[in-house]
Amino acid sequence: MQAHKDGSLQQLLTGDNEAYDYDLIVIGGGSGGLACSKEAAMLGKKVMVLDYVVPTPKGTSWGLGGTCVNVGCIPKKLMHQTALLGTAMQDARKFGWEFEETVKHNWETMKTAVNNYIGSLNWGYRVALRDKNVNYVNAYAEFIEPHKIKATNKRGKETLYTAAKFVLATGERPRYLGIPGDKEYCITSDDLFSLSYCPGKTLVIGASYVALECGGFLAGLGLDVTVMVRSILLRGFDQDMANRAGEHMEEHGVKFLRKYVPVKVSVLIAVGRDACTDKIGLDKAGVKVNPKNGKIPVNDEEQTNVPHIYAIGDILEGKWELTPVAIQAGKLLARRLYGGSKLKCDYINVPTTVFTPLEYGACGLSEERATELYGQENIEVYHSLLWPLEFTVPGRDNNRCYSKIICNKLDNVRPSLLIGFHYLGPNAGEVTQGFGVAMKCGATKEQLDNTIGIHPTCAEVGSQLCHYMTEFMFYLS
Repeated sequence: MQAHKDGSLQQLLTGDNEAYDYDLIVIGGGSGGLACSKEAAMLGKKVMVLDYVVPTPKGTSWGLGGTCVNVGCIPKKLMHQTALLGTAMQDARKFGWEFEETVKHNWETMKTAVNNYIGSLNWGYRVALRDKNVNYVNAYAEFIEPHKIKATNKRGKETLYTAAKFVLATGERPRYLGIPGDKEYCITSDDLFSLSYCPGKTLVIGASYVALECGGFLAGLGLDVTVMVRSILLRGFDQDMANRAGEHMEEHGVKFLRKYVPVKVSVLIAVGRDACTDKIGLDKAGVKVNPKNGKIPVNDEEQTNVPHIYAIGDILEGKWELTPVAIQAGKLLARRLYGGSKLKCDYINVPTTVFTPLEYGACGLSEERATELYGQENIEVYHSLLWPLEFTVPGRDNNRCYSKIICNKLDNVRPSLLIGFHYLGPNAGEVTQGFGVAMKCGATKEQLDNTIGIHPTCAEVGSQLCHYMTEFMFYLS
């Protein structure tokens, strides 16, 4: 009965002779779904991608590419860069640049430039799918049987498709507050990046990385920004580092309302995201979903409880919600399914960066998590204040940049194994990426001690940190 319910009975009875429309249907045209579909097509399979953006309450929608490209990483980083350029112009006078006119920012110019670039990416993805013979359909997919879906386009036309295998890559959307006026008077990050007008004085609800990133670049554009925090900043990240990032934002004009929650209405909501799994008919396919958060449990091969249905990206239970993770998982899944590969996605020691005004890069465990896993007495924590050379002449942010590494003293194979890296300062993504490689290779404190840094850079602090702290501890003893 279970085999009949999940669709595998028919497959067992007919072998490979079952006639399906496609070898693989991918539901979701974000980073992970596109990577998986293109990889499967290159391995000779007949593949379809279904992608449909349900408009926000404000009517905002976008093209192919998912959250990262349209309303996430790409526009966020470009608007963060816009704010950094404003700071650079302030610094420029200290370096001898002379300009008399008052400098002001034009939201419309920025928004148009950013969205033009995103439009070029949307088109590029469509061309890439066409070149690899992936059939892209702009329609909303919903299971009606374990191997059959209904696709509804924007005009309401319904079409049925079948496939031997499915990959769920539907991603997440911003969560609303469930209070009076939230959908009528508030916007989310889905609306902000294409907003036709400058938002002006803004109240940001939430303290996630999305909230702090958006609040940070809006303040960097000269806007009056307040962040309303229910409990802590950057839940899941190292709290020492998170609080330092918040303190820097406060010093640069961002106001924080702590221990507050809204009860009627707000402006920009960034209180988390919900998995887009509740309205795609997973119950009809027999796929188990966590009822509390809509996330999908999978095994170490991204396989759901239904053998022919897989899931990748932000909708996975207990996995990273990051674009590069979804891309990697999608490619490796296609190679395992159709290319004979055995390689699985490694979700351990994934580097990431929060693009707050003072950027925060991290890889591995937070100090809190390391203490929880190994005990305070079994970890070593080395930390250092930094003053980047480029900040010295303008005379700003002295001793605000910070670095921390966490080591496991108990590892018998690699003593003082590096299990956490945290960096708060300029170019955090570029700095952290290299340490991510080192940690993937099993770097230890001794190896960092013996690494020669590039001078003068902020990145060299990683190699100097252990050495300087060892000398300091010796001096104290």
